Amino acid sequence: MKSAGYSTTQLLKDLVSAVLRNKKGLAGVVLLSIPLAMAIAPQLIAPYNPRDIVGPPFQPPSLQHLLGTNDAGYDIFSELVYGSRISLLVGFAAAISAVVLGTVVGLLAGYYGGLLDDALSTVTDVMLLLPVLPFMILMAAILGQGYQNIVLTIAVFTWPGIARLVKAQVVSLKSALYIEAAKAYGASNARIMRTHILPQLYPLLVAFVILRIGGAIIAEASLSFLGLGDPTQESWGSMIYWAMNSGAISSGKWWWIVAPGLMITLTVEATALIGVAIEEFVNPRLRRA
Repeated sequence: MKSAGYSTTQLLKDLVSAVLRNKKGLAGVVLLSIPLAMAIAPQLIAPYNPRDIVGPPFQPPSLQHLLGTNDAGYDIFSELVYGSRISLLVGFAAAISAVVLGTVVGLLAGYYGGLLDDALSTVTDVMLLLPVLPFMILMAAILGQGYQNIVLTIAVFTWPGIARLVKAQVVSLKSALYIEAAKAYGASNARIMRTHILPQLYPLLVAFVILRIGGAIIAEASLSFLGLGDPTQESWGSMIYWAMNSGAISSGKWWWIVAPGLMITLTVEATALIGVAIEEFVNPRLRRA
């Protein structure tokens, strides 16, 4: 971690620069730019509206339909492009929500200690012991279909690991000399946490967000595959759900299910590579390992 006098803006600039200089980080950025471009400008990439019938059902890949058509005659490539918006939105939103929740819990537990630490640590430990997927399925089923409910479900069950790591960092930072000096000058606990401790955690928190995006996308795909997503909107998970329901695997229509599966894999790999690059920036010893 950098010193307290190191500006947050400069820290984040150095973080971006470090990722782009890192071979793994640069590869991750290049890979992630593919689904990002699809999500940002789908109308420029997709040749058709994903809800338009553009050909006979179950057409194999061709020059006219790069990934073929589904059982309704929709262009699968267009569905894939437009589906990136929901998949990435859920991934980013769930990852950010989990990191915010985990950071608040870890910051409070690590800084104040005592009974508050005991209570929050107990909740964290209990959450870490739960079988995540069954409880995610149960909560998503109770909340009902909808991607906002999927975001909430994923965030609720993925913050504990973040809280534990943030707490460890806060415990280490709160004994630093500049923290003691701030206390001596009469700075409030809230100000110390906000201006002296939290900025030192930014690179770590960015790494948490990036690394959690891939897992959130997989979780969304899993829940959508079980019919807990929003059937009225395209996502990579819903594409797999409809492909399985329509017998794409049993009838040999591999192109319908392989395409979203590959995009999920590519995005998860991209975020993992960027996350590793950020971790190497935060902890230079990893580069020598």
